[in-house]
Amino acid sequence: MARYDFRSPRLFVDAAFAPGAVVALAPNQTNYLRNVLRLKPGAPVLVFNGRDGEWRAELRAVGKKGAELSTVERVREQTGPEDLHYLFSPLKHARLDYMVQKAVEMGASRLQPVIMRHTQAERVNLDRMRANAIEAAEQCGILAIAEIAAPKPFDSLTRGWKADRLLVFCDEEADVKDPVAALATARSGGIAGRPPVSVLIGPEGGFAENERAALLKLPNVVRLGLGPRILRADTAAVAALTLVQSVLGDWR
Repeated sequence: MARYDFRSPRLFVDAAFAPGAVVALAPNQTNYLRNVLRLKPGAPVLVFNGRDGEWRAELRAVGKKGAELSTVERVREQTGPEDLHYLFSPLKHARLDYMVQKAVEMGASRLQPVIMRHTQAERVNLDRMRANAIEAAEQCGILAIAEIAAPKPFDSLTRGWKADRLLVFCDEEADVKDPVAALATARSGGIAGRPPVSVLIGPEGGFAENERAALLKLPNVVRLGLGPRILRADTAAVAALTLVQSVLGDWR
């Protein structure tokens, strides 16, 4: 088949797959197939569970009470997620939804909210974050669902930092003329292959001085500027992850 099937609907289903297995769908998935797409029995649907790759399935029945799929064959083998963690100060509502979706599209394997001094929204709806992560994976052909971590305080993050993990923290006060060169220097500093990387975006009020000082004391850190313009946090997420994937990640 083609490298990727853009025409068939694609769903995340947390069930075991095997040839001929019957998979029951959740009510929202049934509504999507029945009322939005108006699919008939026999229609092809792609399914994945984050463990067994991507499978081609056929719609067996669609009723008011639910729908079932029958898996036919595996069309893509499971691949492991990139070891790319995205750390961020929580945002409010729609902008957080956007940030989660774009971070997943850019290859983040773990999303970690971090509560900092200037964080504007300390309450995070983890179920909503996971729903957005699943939706992004469904729409973009991603096979693994990003881990959604519970919020942690900034001090806890720095105390538990592992020295073998590269931390890229984006700071509007960083005197970095060329962020690509700064990341390339980190890559050439003895880190073989694609290193495990965490990207940290601070709150829109910026890092507090004690937070910035604590980050700079950590081992294996790159302080990165994102150009001459001030970016909103959700835009900064896309910019930073693009840079990291281009220089250190799977865009190379």
